[in-house]
Amino acid sequence: TVFQWNNYVDVQVTMSAQPGQDGACGNFNGDHSDDTTATIMKRIGARVRPSESLLSGKAKIDFTPQMQKMMAAECAVEKRATAQSACTMELGELAAVKNMVVSCMFDTCFGMNVRARSHAKTYA
Repeated sequence: TVFQWNNYVDVQVTMSAQPGQDGACGNFNGDHSDDTTATIMKRIGARVRPSESLLSGKAKIDFTPQMQKMMAAECAVEKRATAQSACTMELGELAAVKNMVVSCMFDTCFGMNVRARSHAKTYA
């Protein structure tokens, strides 16, 4: 099932568990309490390394001037500094990819707000 909205897509995938499966859909261990964003990121991290991607093509990592303004205005300096350090460490070699660290910082500051990118557009 797919629902497409103006700024995101909801997708429901029905499948059986696969050996070693973990990620946005959970780990299929029957314990829904460990399928939160925070617990999944703790287990597997926030990004998929290119060598581990099952998708073809490359994702465009977009970070706009409006997103930069929003982060400066609404994300505390201490949180940004902590995010920059954590993102650089977690990303490893991916930290060199254009916009990857600042995009990760934005996710750290606003990741629980599904409308953050749309709100950033108000910072013209």
